[in-house]
Amino acid sequence: MNSPQFTAEPSPSPSDADPYPHPVPYDVIVAGCGPTGAMLAAELRLHDVRVLVLEKETEPAPFVRIVGLHIRSLELMAMRGLLDRVLEHGRRRPAAGFFAGISKPAPEGLDSAHAYLLGIPHPVIVRLLEEHAVRLGAQVRRGCAVAGFEQDDEGVTVDLADGERLRARYLVGCDGGRSAVRKLLGVGFPGEPSRTETLMGEMEVGVPQEEVAAKVAEIGETNKRFWLRPFGGGAYSVVVPAAGVGDRAEPPTLQDFKQQLRAIAGTDFGVHSPRWLSRFGDATRLAERYRVGRVLLAGDAAHIHPPTGGQGLNLGVQDAFNLGWKLAAQIRGWAPETLLDTYQTERRPVAENVLDNTRAQMELHSTEPGPQALRRLLTELMDIDEVNRRLIEKIAAIDIRYDFGDGPDLLGRRLRDIEVKQGHLYGLLHRGRGLLLDRTARLTVGGWSDRVDHLADPTAVLDVPCVLLRPDGHVAWIGDDQQDLDAHLSRWFGKPAN
Repeated sequence: MNSPQFTAEPSPSPSDADPYPHPVPYDVIVAGCGPTGAMLAAELRLHDVRVLVLEKETEPAPFVRIVGLHIRSLELMAMRGLLDRVLEHGRRRPAAGFFAGISKPAPEGLDSAHAYLLGIPHPVIVRLLEEHAVRLGAQVRRGCAVAGFEQDDEGVTVDLADGERLRARYLVGCDGGRSAVRKLLGVGFPGEPSRTETLMGEMEVGVPQEEVAAKVAEIGETNKRFWLRPFGGGAYSVVVPAAGVGDRAEPPTLQDFKQQLRAIAGTDFGVHSPRWLSRFGDATRLAERYRVGRVLLAGDAAHIHPPTGGQGLNLGVQDAFNLGWKLAAQIRGWAPETLLDTYQTERRPVAENVLDNTRAQMELHSTEPGPQALRRLLTELMDIDEVNRRLIEKIAAIDIRYDFGDGPDLLGRRLRDIEVKQGHLYGLLHRGRGLLLDRTARLTVGGWSDRVDHLADPTAVLDVPCVLLRPDGHVAWIGDDQQDLDAHLSRWFGKPAN
């Protein structure tokens, strides 16, 4: 079709005749309804995949921890029409000071329409993503823990802790760093155990705010794992290094906080009335495999690392975005033979890079003379714009380039939210389909129109004639030749429908 208009085939509704019969009640069971599991469920539902999400907790976590959505995650929210809803519940701050807490201004001209950090309560982003998944038709069952499973050539039988058995074509473990799915699957989780631990909680203080601020400013010059910040309602967010590495299953006590505050600050600030108390370590581990047959891993089930830089939630959500359309393609029957395997080949190296940069940041948090000297040196180097920009782009995940073979630098990268004649590019990706952005107005997606939309727009601001975008927004092809385009449509979207 050479129409200059945006063209698309409607996605089939669940009531439409399905040419791919389902011998099992569910297409996918997702273990874990955190941000990764909820996002994955929503991405699958965009393609009418029957999804059941199992969450072992009966209620959301009782404490409110603020997390940050980095640039790439904000772009993903925009791609699915979620950004305005998310922005209502968050607070924007400049895209700066992420790397090891080194305070530098945000570099100018970051390549994104959403070049900021959004602080948002963790329970809120979980709720918004779960509501999004349910609105699209996903089922969520709470109080359901995976106790075992068996897989065969046709699917996976999942045993729940209460004795119930469920059947699905695929199982995805999004059940956190202590993933039951990963352990039952027998996938190795090599890395380093925690060497240090940090206490974190929310409580009230018994001294004036000015006294707290002065002491925090003094200690914060050398100790980046220490702060007391007003949280609202008279409460403070308190972070302080622990005395040693304890059992993470056992929450710390208020006395633990008082002891460490006195040891580091010389005062416990009269802390009292805790709302919640927790601890986190600096363990760094990466799953040896992301897929074994019909069982896959995503989010913290596949990788854990210290929270410095605030990358954990973002990494998991981006895993889900990469996996969702590929697993849906496998279930709908049009996936090329190796498509599902690209989930691991693309996302595991990204996790490796995140683990490395968090290792480096943790070294820079050390109060020992050597790391402090290195921190001072890097602080000087970050006055160079290119150094500062490189580190921000790394933390914000906008530097990722998947290996799609030889080609222009844009190939394999995500495309920013450019203006097109129908508004903004990301507004055309809400349905989770591929998109051909055609500045020549003479190409066609032909037999792939049930999976790929086509926008003929000679006015689009691009340095290349045409781009083919995958559903996750990464550039899969650049050019202007129909035959070459058809080959790449086959590579990513399978055989044409006719």
